Amino acid sequence: MAQGMDANQSPRILITRLSAIGDCILTMPVACAIREAFPNAYIAWMTQGAGATFLHNHPAVDEVIKVPKGWLKSPREVFKLRKQLRQKNFDWTVDAQSLTKSAMGGWLSGCKNRVGFARGQGRELAPVLNNIRIKRTADHVVDAYLQLLEPLGITSPTAQFSFPRDADAEQFVADHLLSAGVREPFVVLNPGAGWPSKVWPAERYADVAKFIGTQFNLPSVVVWAGGEEKEWAELISSKSDGHCELAPSTTLPQLAAMLRKGCMFVGSDTGPLHMAAAVGTPCIGMYGPTMPSDCGPYGEQHVSVQAFYQDGTGKERRRGPNTAMCAITVEMVTNACDEVLSNRLHLPKQSHAA
Repeated sequence: MAQGMDANQSPRILITRLSAIGDCILTMPVACAIREAFPNAYIAWMTQGAGATFLHNHPAVDEVIKVPKGWLKSPREVFKLRKQLRQKNFDWTVDAQSLTKSAMGGWLSGCKNRVGFARGQGRELAPVLNNIRIKRTADHVVDAYLQLLEPLGITSPTAQFSFPRDADAEQFVADHLLSAGVREPFVVLNPGAGWPSKVWPAERYADVAKFIGTQFNLPSVVVWAGGEEKEWAELISSKSDGHCELAPSTTLPQLAAMLRKGCMFVGSDTGPLHMAAAVGTPCIGMYGPTMPSDCGPYGEQHVSVQAFYQDGTGKERRRGPNTAMCAITVEMVTNACDEVLSNRLHLPKQSHAA
């Protein structure tokens, strides 16, 4: 433990991770490791957007402090947040995001021990606002985030996600699967992606669904969010020769319940992939402008597929074409599916399959 701290103490700790559902999920092990080391700690999490939906029910988090988008540009919101954070009397802040907007939360809180990444992983003003700076040496972001806990005396913790369950959401999914006639086990497909450069063609997902259906006699369910993704999902379902069912519109807790039910997930590097991994579902992750060694689905039960890395600045990779994703063939993905379903889940192939 940190100097002068032991497991019986009750430190007040603020985690700052503001944006992207997947990034919030990948930061959950930080909260879990703190809770395990200090069972009596008060753990708050400053965030914005949809991530707050499941953080509210996370067993390691006592309070979610949600800030509006663009809060840092509003003096009124900054003053309001400063007042709110100062009242909490935090002993430590842990800035997993290490950007100006996340580091500013710790600085506004008045906390004396503000942990973040050193320059490189820490960007913008974060290395200035955070006064305890950790040099990232771990490859995967989950392991890197856990390195931030070393000043608290937490070293080499086991990564746990403890993704919250929602009974109503699980009942919703069970009712839908029953009414749609989807039998278990089934595979979840997700064609959506946060960046255009991460999109894999919808028609290829349909081919994957046909492979899974004919080779393993498993149905697939395609999940989606928003109008464009729904169009892709409808296309996948219509071209799957009856092997893929269209999922209903889901909330994030309902999506998590669907992913938890699935025996395998197939999708690109985006929030649902990391959600599936966090609830324990084996994943096939497809990668183009990001690296699986950095942000692949966390755990040995998953398989990542990449034809080549589409290099460039963050902006170039985010806004670029999906060239690297299109280089991933259907055969590369079905081989990965075969690896997970046959060799890891030990599901039998159909004897009549070609």
